[in-house]
Amino acid sequence: MLQVPTSHQTGRRAQKQCGQLCPGAQEKKEFFVDMTCEGCSNAVTRVLSRLPDVKYEIDLPNKKVLIQSDQHSVDQLLETLKKTGKEAKYLGCKD
Repeated sequence: MLQVPTSHQTGRRAQKQCGQLCPGAQEKKEFFVDMTCEGCSNAVTRVLSRLPDVKYEIDLPNKKVLIQSDQHSVDQLLETLKKTGKEAKYLGCKD
């Protein structure tokens, strides 16, 4: 079962750690998105493809999305993912 951090763990502390641990172009932000099918992952692709300067990987079985972008904050990316109508949470920074 996928363990998702509680809301207090996904707030400012996680955002601050992400910027400190992996700054710059190599920074990848990891999000949980409650995707259950290919249609869900297509919705994620649709909303993220509208953003400039965004590279992303979708892991449908684990319900995770890795996003790399220098131009967009965690909050902007999270709001974009929520436009799919799915639950979305910021999990932290990935190498």
